[in-house]
Amino acid sequence: MDKYTGKKLDGRYEIHEMIGVGGMAMVYRAYDTIDDRVVAIKILKDEYSTSDEFLRRFKNESKAIAVLSHPNIVKVYDVSFGDMIQYIVMEYIDGITLKEYIASQSEINWKEAVHFTTQILKALEHAHNKGIIHRDIKPQNIMLLQDGTIKVTDFGIARFSNTETRTITDKAIGSVHYIAPEQARGDVTDGKTDIYSVGVMLYEMLTGRLPFDADNAVSVAIMQLQSEPTPPKSINPSIPDGLEEITLKAMQKDASKRYLSAGEMLEDIELFRQNPSIKFQYTYFVDETPTKYVDAINHVRNTHESYPDDEYEYENDEKPSSKKSKVGIIIGIIVAVVLIGLIFGILAIFKACEDSAVEDVDIPNFVGQKLEEIYANENYKFKYEIENSYDATLPEGTVLDQDPPANSKKVKAESKIKLIVNSRATLVPVPDVLSREKSDAEARIKAANLEVEIIEIVDEETLMGYVKDTFPKPGQNVAIGTVVQLYVSSGPAEKMTTVPNLYGLTPYEATEELEKRNLKIGKQTSEESSQPKGTIINQSPLYNSPVEEGTAVNIVLSDGKPEDIKLDVYVDLPTDVTSSVKLTISEDGEVTVDKNIIPNDYKTGYKITVVKPDEDTSSMTVVVRLDGDIYAEYKVDFDAKKVTQTVQREYVSSEPEPISSEPEPVSSEPEPISSEPEPISSEPEPVSSEEPEPDSSEESEEP
Repeated sequence: MDKYTGKKLDGRYEIHEMIGVGGMAMVYRAYDTIDDRVVAIKILKDEYSTSDEFLRRFKNESKAIAVLSHPNIVKVYDVSFGDMIQYIVMEYIDGITLKEYIASQSEINWKEAVHFTTQILKALEHAHNKGIIHRDIKPQNIMLLQDGTIKVTDFGIARFSNTETRTITDKAIGSVHYIAPEQARGDVTDGKTDIYSVGVMLYEMLTGRLPFDADNAVSVAIMQLQSEPTPPKSINPSIPDGLEEITLKAMQKDASKRYLSAGEMLEDIELFRQNPSIKFQYTYFVDETPTKYVDAINHVRNTHESYPDDEYEYENDEKPSSKKSKVGIIIGIIVAVVLIGLIFGILAIFKACEDSAVEDVDIPNFVGQKLEEIYANENYKFKYEIENSYDATLPEGTVLDQDPPANSKKVKAESKIKLIVNSRATLVPVPDVLSREKSDAEARIKAANLEVEIIEIVDEETLMGYVKDTFPKPGQNVAIGTVVQLYVSSGPAEKMTTVPNLYGLTPYEATEELEKRNLKIGKQTSEESSQPKGTIINQSPLYNSPVEEGTAVNIVLSDGKPEDIKLDVYVDLPTDVTSSVKLTISEDGEVTVDKNIIPNDYKTGYKITVVKPDEDTSSMTVVVRLDGDIYAEYKVDFDAKKVTQTVQREYVSSEPEPISSEPEPVSSEPEPISSEPEPISSEPEPVSSEEPEPDSSEESEEP
């Protein structure tokens, strides 16, 4: 077991088990005893606690997440940067990483990949709008919940976009398989750096493999800079064309050729989701370097713009050929313009000829049809301009209106038709609900087909329960269903203080002490106590407890009555006696127990509790009798709270001997002579009626 499991941090967080180990920190599942919830705690490893670089990165993570509040970003509840331990308390996520999910699935269904990518982009859009660039987007830092919800984690090397920090290429920052080329070079990074990493993850989900892989990190970094990925469809032919185009645009080497924001990439994904057969037809061509793909129009512009840089490079060196080069460049541009004009002129002629050959047709009624069905209908040769609107009563992708209207005129079969399509990607302005009451603001946001998240903030200027601010800002265009965060005032900040020690004070004195700290007396009760009557013998909260100002402190007062002094007396009874015995116990001559018992039933002794009768009594004698005979005596000393046995006698049973049915044996022993005198009868002896016999001696005296 590691040294933190089973411990309690700051008297609040009970560490239960380790659930993960990263490069610079360990993550534990813990229980917050104050807020009664399970949390995740990231603790900086001991070996990095003295490193300024790692401390900076660890603090960056807490700062970054602290300013973010989005359902797809892990929440931070608390941070601690003490001298001995540094940790971040975060939302506990019961799930697996996206990397683990990809490994278990080999490759992911493209619909599921789009679902995951959409959530990741929404999280990044929120972070980028707050000025936070993640810089380490990879599936290991994406948590997947059982319900399919995505949570972006680990902002350890995130930075605020208004800083000029560059990625240090000689240190392992970011994951080399997912970092953008500018990050590998050590150039300044921005939101498009995260877009590249999202493209790599989308590629991995769709194909089941990384776009660039090698035996070592250096080789992978070089491939990120120089190589082009294998087209996803050549690995997995089931990938729709439009989704492949989105993936490769996000992975462009040149950051300016990628999506400019997470929101822009989300827009294309939404268009693809509505019509999976869509083709964006991004224009790329290959120049002299076979592995370098760029946007064709931007390439021409950038190529022309590069020449003045070359001129400036040689200007001060006074190269002999610089003027000739300049003239050559100008001539080259003129020739290119003339050629382009000729090409467009020829194309226009061909187009006019083609248009004259295309038949005129009636405009069909597209209203009520699904956009994907219209694209799939081979009878429709029209070109479509799509515009979004929203009607909550109809399915998404349904055509709500069209221009020109159906059957209004005949047009060429390949003419452009504008279709108004029902879509949650429709942009609507965020209603202005500033300074409105929470329920009113919430109703207005929902009426605009937007979702609401209430975030309470401390604010001294805004009335409690009223909206201080919103994100996105009022008037900003957002897609239907976007979560609008309402920052609602919870009133001024609650000031904290500590509870004073009220023990021994009167309520009046306690009130004075409490008022000094903006506290007040709460509920008052009383209990028996030997303390002076009316003084405080207990309080809640306890003294030195941190509480908000205005808190009521409950007190318990002494009623001045001392508590009864009670002592227990244990009488050891003769447990070999199984017949009924009369037990009598007296306390200073007063009988308190008088009943029949069977001593054998009290093998652990017979207990009596003696209560001190009054203040003047300091001791008492307890006498125990069995069948009327004294069996034991005890002295109870109330002052010393001590019981001493002073007499103990054996119990002699008074029961008669049982009569035996056997004949008594004849004893050879002489009977004992009784020392008792024979009783004298009070009756007179009877007088005999017979003549007494003559005495023989008298007869011999006769002659």
